[in-house]
Amino acid sequence: MGRYALRRLLQAIPVFIGTTFLIWFLVWGLPGDPFAGRCGERQCPASYVQSMTDKFGLDDPLPVQYLNYLTNLMRGEFGQTFNGTDIGELLAQAFPVSIKLALVAVAAEALIGITAGVLTGLRRGSFIDNLVLVSTLVLIATPIFVIGLVARYSLGLASVSPEAPLVELIIPGLILGSGSLAYITRLTRVNLVENRRADYVRTAVAKGLAPGRVTGVHLLRNSMIPVVTWLGLDLGALMGGAIVTEGIFNIRGIGGLLFDSINRRQSGVVVSIVAILVLVYLIVNLLVDLLYGVLDPRIRYE
Repeated sequence: MGRYALRRLLQAIPVFIGTTFLIWFLVWGLPGDPFAGRCGERQCPASYVQSMTDKFGLDDPLPVQYLNYLTNLMRGEFGQTFNGTDIGELLAQAFPVSIKLALVAVAAEALIGITAGVLTGLRRGSFIDNLVLVSTLVLIATPIFVIGLVARYSLGLASVSPEAPLVELIIPGLILGSGSLAYITRLTRVNLVENRRADYVRTAVAKGLAPGRVTGVHLLRNSMIPVVTWLGLDLGALMGGAIVTEGIFNIRGIGGLLFDSINRRQSGVVVSIVAILVLVYLIVNLLVDLLYGVLDPRIRYE
């Protein structure tokens, strides 16, 4: 497993460089004035444009600009916005909030989604099965901003405080993960129903194992691989895609920061957020791949 993990880490390096360079090129390389709107409705003075161009090295070829950014990134320096604000400080304020919000959402997906999936998978065709299927269909079909607004005003919820304590993030986290929760429920149910027909499950039942052991050790464990894959990929998606939920509950997380940065053309902030999200995806994917071997001992890391 150690050699496999090392090989995956080495494979992640070109993926990280290629992805971040693509984002860098899309943000900085496409035609357009990077300082448009910086001076209000009038055009910026030529002296201002020249000084900003020199400060951020925008006259250098694009690969040179990217290499300079990558070198600074390796030292933990994210650079500055056009206003002179340290990007690292902005990320340090926003990322912990988004990480907590995403973890609450993933925990709700795992706890509620898997439990509901097991119940419906074991009671296929029952009243609870039909009720859960209809409920998940409603969650999938309803836009998240509708769920968020209905929950906020029907429950009388206030905005989340700037410190964003965990207890205030429970409801926003449930709303953020509501769509994926429905998919997790259906995914668990389908895999459970399919695996109940497998030979190893029939063998376990024929050997006289207790129903709880058959379900927990043999059936559920082998049904979790696609669910774990979904949960792992969802963690990164929830961190970068929480713009709507953060906006409804006034949460100062990474989604809101990304939205504001795009509107204000703060390209350095956008690239830095995407670079960190790429890292999160790569690390979570590696952890998910390593977890496959724990869930199914037949999987070998060669």
